[in-house]
Amino acid sequence: MSRNDLSTWLMSHRSDSDEISNLEDLNVKESLNLISDDCEIIAVGSGKGGVGKTTTALMLANELSSKGKRVLLIDCDYNLSNTAVKLGLPLNDNFYSLISNEKPFEECVYKLGNIDLLSGCNGNSDLFEKSFSHDKFIIDIIAEHRTEYDHIILDCPAGVNRETINLQAYSDYRFMVVNPDRSSITDTYALIKILNQKYNIKDNHLIVNKVESNQQYNKVVRSLVDTVSSFMQANLSVLGGVKNIEIPSDKFDHALLKTEKNSLSKYYTKIINKFSDEDDSRITPVILNGFSESGTSPQQLA
Repeated sequence: MSRNDLSTWLMSHRSDSDEISNLEDLNVKESLNLISDDCEIIAVGSGKGGVGKTTTALMLANELSSKGKRVLLIDCDYNLSNTAVKLGLPLNDNFYSLISNEKPFEECVYKLGNIDLLSGCNGNSDLFEKSFSHDKFIIDIIAEHRTEYDHIILDCPAGVNRETINLQAYSDYRFMVVNPDRSSITDTYALIKILNQKYNIKDNHLIVNKVESNQQYNKVVRSLVDTVSSFMQANLSVLGGVKNIEIPSDKFDHALLKTEKNSLSKYYTKIINKFSDEDDSRITPVILNGFSESGTSPQQLA
């Protein structure tokens, strides 16, 4: 499928989630009165599951911590503990203990060097009995502890439910993780569209994961960037792509916990460096990585 065909196909599906876009508008940004400080909130999201979002959140946290940054990583899928599972950490119900005021925040996080991890529960049935606003609870945690960190990374649940949308809207930056397949591209577009329609969010960042070739990477990037720019008058800043590399869980765990490099590290190092360069200069170009500044000449993935 050519890039033009892909863009046309994508636009033919852009009304599929209109009923979802009628979510209650809670005016997250205005009502929460964000604190002005140096802590950056990064939401890592995706339109569909299985795209490598949690791995991306973990690798980004690791790269930032390796630069001496204090990082809080929150698993926002509160009744699943994928972050802890990927790291080979013991599963617990600390998230529930925090909600229930049974433990203080400091006793509910894993300490991994410069990274603090608040993982989700492991299928805690009591959570279903509790009446609480999950997104507001996460935002309260951020408001209370943001001065302790340089970056807070939210590993958001996949999809476009109200709580996920609110967490994305609250964040300073949104990293959209997409795979080169139709459903991932369409669902990511739907997520960006709802954020734009409900909260007038015009700036997002894109990471293309599980890429097989430079041609595939460039096709996904151009189709999404062109469509978002044309139909929303919004920016989709491309941070880079990650090749489709399978890492055994034991090596992945060891790489993060011992701060050793694995075959994925070079891609996330480039992604963080690109994001840091953009943040320092306070610019949001449409194309950051994978194309020249004009957006016409594809570059090679490393």
